[in-house]
Amino acid sequence: MNTIPRSALFLGLAGLIPFLWGATTILLPNLALWGQMNLSGRFIGPHIQLFYGAVILSFMSGVLWGFATKATGQIATASYILSVIPALWAFFMTGGGPTTAAINLIVGFLGLLLLDWHFWRLGLAPPWWMHLRGLLTAIVILTFLPLVF
Repeated sequence: MNTIPRSALFLGLAGLIPFLWGATTILLPNLALWGQMNLSGRFIGPHIQLFYGAVILSFMSGVLWGFATKATGQIATASYILSVIPALWAFFMTGGGPTTAAINLIVGFLGLLLLDWHFWRLGLAPPWWMHLRGLLTAIVILTFLPLVF
């Protein structure tokens, strides 16, 4: 029952591409230059990582909202409230320069993982959910480290 469906795994891993690309363009200046010339500055380095990170936290708020629809009563109310936290975090915490924004996004993704676990423990997320979310969160956080150090 804990096997991640192939489509969810494939799409989850594909969703890492902008994070991995951004980190690679930070680590390889020549690739960043190529990206600047061929894609624009918006699609390299911290620009793509920070923008996409905020988008993904907002997307994950929607996923949690979907889980909340399976709950009833006070658990539903609390779940709806909790589900909007990642989007609000992304909105309020991604300013202040790339290093601060990256640190805040790392905290946001770790907080999201705790929310994922909470919804999973309530039985609102599928049995395989934490296997997928743990893997994806670890990789996302690793891609932010070049911005922090």
